[in-house]
Amino acid sequence: MRTLGFIALVLLQAQDGLTDSALGGSVIALVARSGALSRAVLLILILFSIASWGIVLHKLWQYRLAKNHTVQFRNVFRRSSKFSEVQSACESLSRSPLVGVFQTGYAELNAQMRDSRSADSQPKDAAERLTLRSIDALDRALQRAATVEVNKIESRVSFLATTASITPFIGLFGTVWGIMNAFQGIADTGSSSLGVVAPGIAEALIATAAGLFAAIPAVYFYNHLTHRVKLFVSEIDDFSLEFLNIAERHFS
Repeated sequence: MRTLGFIALVLLQAQDGLTDSALGGSVIALVARSGALSRAVLLILILFSIASWGIVLHKLWQYRLAKNHTVQFRNVFRRSSKFSEVQSACESLSRSPLVGVFQTGYAELNAQMRDSRSADSQPKDAAERLTLRSIDALDRALQRAATVEVNKIESRVSFLATTASITPFIGLFGTVWGIMNAFQGIADTGSSSLGVVAPGIAEALIATAAGLFAAIPAVYFYNHLTHRVKLFVSEIDDFSLEFLNIAERHFS
């Protein structure tokens, strides 16, 4: 309570002497006059913010391309009468996660069809057992490919959660350090005038603002991108089942 009362007193005094105080000038000037530790805290927050914004912009671009290519690939897949026709379109639609799943499933299917041909000389019941095992292996191959594609989509999104969790506390540390500097100024000079406490208060407020500036967008875009990842996961799962059904219906 005493700390809150002290800060309130400082703000009241600012009404009389703001223009002549150390609070005058731009934020850059206040940062330039701050201590080394305060500048280090601010630099860390800026780096977190730049990195998170870079990830956000990259992911928005990546997901937009992936969505467009996924729609086109779905149309090609459902319109084609042969898997070989779909394979020829994969290179131009490589941004879609469904392409990786299809190529893995198609390669596994071709390998198993070669195994089926080599089993033609076996008794009929043995060939049927081989076919059943092939369907299970195809399912596992599709699941592995789906996991790989989901990992590609999710990559670096977790950094936004890290930014949202850590930066407020880094900003809080800078806030506490600035308040401590303000009290240290009073102890050194024996005065509680605005000119003495203003630099420390400015450091504290700038650190708080920088922490929030880094954390708030990170929280929002983490939730937004996570939602879009879930939509891609649903698309991948649905396509895997569709591919498996077609393969089982036509090749088993």
